[in-house]
Amino acid sequence: MEAHSADDVRRELHRIADPRIAEHSAGYFKTGPGEYGEGDRFLGIRVPEQRKIARRFRTLPLPHVETLLTSEYHEERLTALLILVEQFRRGNEAHREAVFDVYMRNLERVNNWDLVDTSAPHIVGAYLQQTSRALLYELAAAENLWKRRVAVLATSRFIGDGDFDDTLRLAEMLLDDGHDLLHKAVGWMLREVGNRDRATLETFLSTHHARMPRTMLRYAIEKLPDKIRTRYLIR
Repeated sequence: MEAHSADDVRRELHRIADPRIAEHSAGYFKTGPGEYGEGDRFLGIRVPEQRKIARRFRTLPLPHVETLLTSEYHEERLTALLILVEQFRRGNEAHREAVFDVYMRNLERVNNWDLVDTSAPHIVGAYLQQTSRALLYELAAAENLWKRRVAVLATSRFIGDGDFDDTLRLAEMLLDDGHDLLHKAVGWMLREVGNRDRATLETFLSTHHARMPRTMLRYAIEKLPDKIRTRYLIR
């Protein structure tokens, strides 16, 4: 099989770049001064096209994937993460360990909500399923917003297995977090808990709903019956 390089992936991405899409993406992902994505740059490529390229280059050697992760362009980083997710899913134990190491070594480059949501459950969550979860609490205590979101989103992998403990503990830990994107993430994961075990969600809400940020609460109760949602919102 022909060996590919980071430059091969870049050429494919730049070939289909669209400045009009790039301009829209820069606004959508809040790249202006003081915004959460400040300074990020976009080529202008739809996610389905990036997924196609990631599948084509799914065997890209990890050093080349890591090169893409350091890119100034959002789409190059997202494509790299899609490749890592694919390699983690397909890899043996040793390769999954290597993928996880690359991911954690470059966590500062996983620096927007779509990058986190695309990768954290499938790499961090999957890796931690059968081992200590201590890393999640280190990430949740970080100053970096995206590390905190990685911690929360990683637990979606556990929720799928009916394991809610870490989601609930992190949600309690982050009740006073100041960022709306964390409120959304926590509320989303709580809603997923409720989708599988409504009683567990309502037990959490009965203790914490009065303290929860409004956005977090709205996300968490979205799928509950109207009468119960109203009760929590009145608080």
